[in-house]
Amino acid sequence: MSSRPATDPLVGRLIDGRYRVRSRIARGGMATVYLATDLRLERRVAIKVMHHHLSDDDRFQARFIQEARAAARLSDPHVVSVFDQGQDDDVAYLVMEHLPGVTLRDLINETGRLSIEHTITVMHAVLAGLASAHEAGYIHRDVKPENVLIAEDGRIKIGDFGLARATSANTATGQQLLGTIAYLAPELMKPGTADARADIYAIGIMLYEMLTGEQPYRGDQPMQIAYQHATERVPRPSIKNPAVPEQFDELVLWSTEKEPDERPADAGVMLERLREIESQLGIQPLVPQGRARTTAELDDAPDDSETALLPPSMDTGRITSVLPGAVTTDESDTSATSDGNAERLRVKTRRRRMRGWWAAVMAIVLAVAAGGTGWWFGSGPGSMVAVPVIATTTPYADVAVQLRDLELVPAHETENSLTVAEGRILSVSPEPGTRVYPGDTVTVTTSLGPAEVTIGSLRGMSHAQVEQYAKDAVLTLTDDAPQNYDSRDAGTVIGARVSKEAGGDGYGCLDGCNAYQGYSLTLTTSAGPVPDIAGFSADEARSRLTDAGLEVAETNTLEYSDTVAAGVAIRYDVADPDASLHPGDTVTLVESQGPQPIPVPEIAEGTTLPDAIAAIEAAGLVAEYDTGKWSAFLNAGLGNFVVVQSTSPGAGESVLPGSTVTLNAKLASLID
Repeated sequence: MSSRPATDPLVGRLIDGRYRVRSRIARGGMATVYLATDLRLERRVAIKVMHHHLSDDDRFQARFIQEARAAARLSDPHVVSVFDQGQDDDVAYLVMEHLPGVTLRDLINETGRLSIEHTITVMHAVLAGLASAHEAGYIHRDVKPENVLIAEDGRIKIGDFGLARATSANTATGQQLLGTIAYLAPELMKPGTADARADIYAIGIMLYEMLTGEQPYRGDQPMQIAYQHATERVPRPSIKNPAVPEQFDELVLWSTEKEPDERPADAGVMLERLREIESQLGIQPLVPQGRARTTAELDDAPDDSETALLPPSMDTGRITSVLPGAVTTDESDTSATSDGNAERLRVKTRRRRMRGWWAAVMAIVLAVAAGGTGWWFGSGPGSMVAVPVIATTTPYADVAVQLRDLELVPAHETENSLTVAEGRILSVSPEPGTRVYPGDTVTVTTSLGPAEVTIGSLRGMSHAQVEQYAKDAVLTLTDDAPQNYDSRDAGTVIGARVSKEAGGDGYGCLDGCNAYQGYSLTLTTSAGPVPDIAGFSADEARSRLTDAGLEVAETNTLEYSDTVAAGVAIRYDVADPDASLHPGDTVTLVESQGPQPIPVPEIAEGTTLPDAIAAIEAAGLVAEYDTGKWSAFLNAGLGNFVVVQSTSPGAGESVLPGSTVTLNAKLASLID
């Protein structure tokens, strides 16, 4: 292989501080492949660098990255390994396994048709690699000999996963378009979605080419080849090469059926049929006898114990031996012809010809479609994907991975929501099911939950004012706010509590607090003051309390009062003096019985009149005596000579305070 001329700015460059570019290996319409050394792991690698005019295209760059991810997820010995991917300034690159050797295209160009043994060996490896991809849900989309690599040690691998999908009409020359259309399934020339059966069609064309040394359809323009794909049946390889067994004729015809449903479902199904053919013919895939050589051995010729894979001299330009054994050119018919199989093929041929009526219509369609094939699948509707349906509970990180797997660019936005929990998905834009181009942005909006709000002081506001305040703050005002009797006007807010849910414990918010939209706000308002009942009769006081919304116990509590007349209300009592009083609560009316009666003190017979008077007055009563008879004695200080005989009312009798007690007195005996 020749080195890149010194004018190539990448030769000698250290990419991403790790990969030293040594020489150019190959150049295509979309990327250039270089030989490089991984300085960290000390190994040779191949680096695919996207052309500068494509690296500015975000959509193409996204697909270039997708190729790395698709291949990196495949772990199969027949798939070229992808080690790394990155961007170093203006260089977008993939780091791949380096396989010194040739492509299947080189081998066919050098040798023409392959022997049956070599064909089986190549087909077995290619189908095994694609079977792993199809099982993992990946479609190659560009199966052709240029993408089948045959290493010097005989290993066969398929590469360039996902790159064909990234091709656009503006990046493929006419010759490159011819190379792709030669293996393009008919359904890819019409609007629709390709699946694994499109790869199967390309494998069938490639199998025909290996068996005959040439492609089944030829033309100077892509439209001519596309027309043949859509209207003509692939001929049996045995027509060109009589040495091809009948089983391979059938395998080519089966894999290149025009209708996808009539082909093998995927590479795994076709591989199973190939194994059956191997058993029927008694031929097994050739096993490489050599080993992979080190970098220092690349210029050494293999010894006799190894199978020669490339010629000792690389500058001869000829590829003489890549797979074990010689390439046969014998055109004698060595296959066992099966009349039954031939007849079945002829029946299928007649059936297929009956479908040719639509060929004229397809010719017109293809005249337009063929020229735009590159555009359609590169950047046109053929490359579009549907935005997936995403469960609202899916974490955004998982959604981002899912979108990137579809070559879409995820964008994350957040938004407050009263109904969707924090972290859950609110919306996806464009909506799920919308078809968009790979590389387009899909915005996923997740919920932040309710927004935080600041509530100012509600003290002294009316219920109507708080109701509007709660509406503006997106708070839920609970119905039937409790009322307490208070000195402030009825309807004035005297208490407020905020809770996450209605009926929750919450916290006080009368003088302001922080909350979240959707929280419940419970108010306590004043029912106005309890009416004054002092000085009103018991009946009128009961009526006033009832009119104010209180329940009054049927039986009044009677209480003596020195200041309130009997029959007049003194106050009302409640069951719990420390609790707030609400409308509907029950109170007990306290009614005055007037002053409490007191007993007449006992005045012993013989008590002097002054002492008796003092005792009666000390009890809150009024002492009365015969002043006309005894005043002179009292005034003269001779009251001790006057003694009390009895009292009226008598001692122990209950009388109201201030009542009069009459003292019956006599002159004391001077002789004892």
